[in-house]
Amino acid sequence: MFSFITYSEQSNAAYINLNRPEVYNALTPALLIELKQAFDSANANAEIRVVVLSGGDCTAFSSGADLKNGLSDTNLGNVLAATYNPLVEAMVALPKPIICHLNGLAAGAGMSIALACDMIIADENAYLSELFVGIGLMPDAGSMYFLPRLVGIQKAFELCATGRKVFMPEALSMGLVTQVHPTENIKAAVDQLVAHFASAATYSIGQMKKVLHKSMNSTLSEVLAMESAGQTACGYSADFSEGVMAFITKRKTEFKGK
Repeated sequence: MFSFITYSEQSNAAYINLNRPEVYNALTPALLIELKQAFDSANANAEIRVVVLSGGDCTAFSSGADLKNGLSDTNLGNVLAATYNPLVEAMVALPKPIICHLNGLAAGAGMSIALACDMIIADENAYLSELFVGIGLMPDAGSMYFLPRLVGIQKAFELCATGRKVFMPEALSMGLVTQVHPTENIKAAVDQLVAHFASAATYSIGQMKKVLHKSMNSTLSEVLAMESAGQTACGYSADFSEGVMAFITKRKTEFKGK
């Protein structure tokens, strides 16, 4: 089905792996289109409750755009509009948590795609870099949206304007990643998080994700209104009914994400 990524579904989780290890998972238009299709597949399957995105067996998550492959359009804005932007918008709109298993470096647009995930569980040897400035470009694929929200405008400017490498101790301290683990422990950490979401009230988590992404550009009144609308939807969900009954009868919840 896919040539440049792998996609699999196990129980309530979808696993998407970039699969160009020979070029450190460098990104091409074809790969980006496949990524968008994979997220669409995960969205369409009601049984999928969580998505894991990783660099697969490669030593990198992604080295960024594949410049050696050439440009599909000399107008780089057209390239973004056709490939990167629809992918990032689909990731943010996905009403299911996305875990980035950051198994190695994430540079340029590779860093942007990692930041578009809801959580980043990182290998202690991984690093991030907004290396665009080194080739005379500015960060794209959502980095200019995600970075200032995570680290503030001044720190975001520094990371963008220098393109320096950010190693995991610093990345964790500034809030760029969620957790950092030794290489031998990271799979277990990702699996534990997947198990949590696979049985969690993921309908409400989808509502949370939607409001959080809008909140930074909204007034208090607008956020209160979004909370009210989201809580109304949650209140009619099967998960809420299950949660209340489990609480009353003192039994373990059996959420369905619906």
